[in-house]
Amino acid sequence: MYNGILIFDKPKDFTSHDVVAKLRGILRQKKIGHAGTLDPMATGVLVILLGNATRASDYASARTKEYVAGLKLGITTDTQDTTGNVLTECEHNVTRQELEQKLTEFLGTQAQLPPMYSAVSVGGTRLYKLARQGVEIERQSRDIEIEEIELLGERDGAFDLRIVCSKGTYIRTLCHDIGASLGCGGCMSSLRRTAIGAFRVEDALDFDKVKQLHEEGRLEKVLFPTDSAFDDMPSVYLNEKGMSRAVNGAFISADEINDGSIPDTDVLCRVYDTKGDFIMLGRGGELDRGGRALFCHKTFFIRD
Repeated sequence: MYNGILIFDKPKDFTSHDVVAKLRGILRQKKIGHAGTLDPMATGVLVILLGNATRASDYASARTKEYVAGLKLGITTDTQDTTGNVLTECEHNVTRQELEQKLTEFLGTQAQLPPMYSAVSVGGTRLYKLARQGVEIERQSRDIEIEEIELLGERDGAFDLRIVCSKGTYIRTLCHDIGASLGCGGCMSSLRRTAIGAFRVEDALDFDKVKQLHEEGRLEKVLFPTDSAFDDMPSVYLNEKGMSRAVNGAFISADEINDGSIPDTDVLCRVYDTKGDFIMLGRGGELDRGGRALFCHKTFFIRD
């Protein structure tokens, strides 16, 4: 069984679930998941989690993401992209300079209203299921952050934008909001995710390449280790006593750490055994009797 992270280049018209299902067939492995869902029309980086790495899903999904999106001005749709039903159309004469100026207004932290055609759950029901029934309900805005946004050029009647953003950002909605702010309307015409955290599209494989490497016995060599999903966290290396306590779920004291230190309360860290193998995420905390210790937050070690 494979254990690790596969960076996959999702093709258009596949759901993220479709990709996982096909990879299960290719690799003959059931324990496969993904982080950071992509819509069917989108392509690019899909983080595939294999074996024990499936436990890293929430963390990998939370990383900063980079996209290249097509913004088509002068049109709005019910899905906020060009796959939906057209709601309005109008001529526009927005120049490159005007658009670049407008983009600066969308930098930073802001409230974004999730679209009806989304996987957000309200009252236990996915919004897209209600949208398909023609039902629109009140939604709560949520804070997102646009770290970078730039105009790359024009292509096929749309403007190409590069966007670096936080988890939970809907690029379709961003395109819709930019168009609304310009007064002509807008929607997303294409989307390619080029990075999630340090995982970049240059490292991504397609189905044919995955199958080839698997059949040649070389796929494991191109997998990223599970701990690469946490490369922004500090590292702690245990001694023999600390390792013994860790595998039994006990807290770890400072004298049971060979290298590194106990992080601040509720701060996570990567924890490694005496051989340098990643075994768990640790969390700094206070002991009832006083003093500080390292507690197990989530295990990743493989039992023999």
